[in-house]
Amino acid sequence: MTLVISVAGLLAFVALYALAGVYAERKISAFIQDRMGPMVVGPYGTLQTLADIVKLLQKELIVPANADKILFVLAPAMVFVAIVGGLAALAGGAALNVGLLFLLGATSVDAVGVMAAGWASNNKYSLLGAMRAVAQIVSYEVPAGTALLAAVVVYGSADPAVVSGLQSTGKDLRFLGLWDVGPYGGFLTWGAVRYPHLLVAAALFFVAALAEAHRPPFDLPEAESELVAGYHTEYSGFFFALLMLAEYASMLLMCLLTTVMFFGAGNTPLPNLVALQTPAVGWLEQLKHLQFATLTSGVPGSFAASFWTFFWFFVKATTLVFVMMWVRWTYPRLRADQLMALCWKYLTPAALALLLVSAVVKVAEVSR
Repeated sequence: MTLVISVAGLLAFVALYALAGVYAERKISAFIQDRMGPMVVGPYGTLQTLADIVKLLQKELIVPANADKILFVLAPAMVFVAIVGGLAALAGGAALNVGLLFLLGATSVDAVGVMAAGWASNNKYSLLGAMRAVAQIVSYEVPAGTALLAAVVVYGSADPAVVSGLQSTGKDLRFLGLWDVGPYGGFLTWGAVRYPHLLVAAALFFVAALAEAHRPPFDLPEAESELVAGYHTEYSGFFFALLMLAEYASMLLMCLLTTVMFFGAGNTPLPNLVALQTPAVGWLEQLKHLQFATLTSGVPGSFAASFWTFFWFFVKATTLVFVMMWVRWTYPRLRADQLMALCWKYLTPAALALLLVSAVVKVAEVSR
C-alpha cells in the first residue's frame, strides 16, 4: 500500500507540474512576444490548459491501419516510464551508491521508446523524427555524463543523497581547498561555488540537457516545418498526452539533477549571517530566522525541515525550467550538422577537460 501511494503521489505530482508548466510556458512565450496568452478560461487563463487537456483526453485514439499496433501502443508508455523511473530514483531518496548511474541508465531507455514510436507509426516523418531523436540523445549523453562525472570525482560519490549532504552546512567544506565555508552555509557550500570549474560543468550539462529533452534550439526531432510533428505525428488523444507529459517530466528531471549535482539540492541558499558577522536586514533576516526556528523546534521542526528542503529544491529546479522555456522562445533551431558539431567538437572536449580538472583538484585535496 505504501508503494502504491508513493507511485500515485509521484504521478500526481508530475501531472500537476506538467499542467502548471504548460500554462507557464504559454504565458512566458506570450510575454516575450508581447501578447496576452491564455485569457479566456479561468482568471487570467489559469484553467485554459486544464480545459485543453480534458478535450485532448476525449479525442479518439487513432491507430494507423499499417502500423505495428502493439508497439505503437507500448511506445508512449516506454518513454513515460523511462522518465518517471529516473524521477523516482532521484526523488525517492533511495540509498543507492550508484544512484546517478541508475538514473542515467533508466532515462536512456527513452531512446528505445522514441525509436519504437517512430518505426511503429509506419510514417516517413515519424521515422525521420525518431532517427534524429535517437542520434541526438545518444550523442548528447556523452558530454552530459562526462560533466556529471566531473562532479562525481570531486564529491567522491555517485549517490545523489551523499552529494546533497556534501553541500550542506556544518561540514569541513573548503573553497578551492583553502577557505572553510562549512560554518557559513548557504550558497557558499554549493559545489558550483566551491569549485568554479563545476559551474562551467553545470552550464555544459544544462545545454546537453536541452538536447536530451528535445527542447529548442535542439528540437530537430519535432521540427514542425520539416517533419510535421516528428515521432509523435500519428499519435492522438491519451497517447499524445503521454508523450507531452514525458517531455515536461524530462525537463523537470534534468533540472532536478542539475540542482542536486551543482547547486546544493534542497539546501538553503541563504548563508549563516551571524557566522559571516554581517548585519541582516529586511525580509532576508526574517526568512532566515524563521527557517532556523522551524529547523530547531523539536518534532515540528522535522516537518519544517522537510518542507524547507522541498521548497528550496523545487524553487531551484523550477528556476532552471524557466530558463529552458526562456531559451525556447529566444533562440532559433540549429541545423542537424550544427547540432552534432556542437556536441562532438565543443561540448565533449570541454567536458573531458573539466573531468581532468576535477581529477587534479581531487588529488590536490587528498594530498593536502
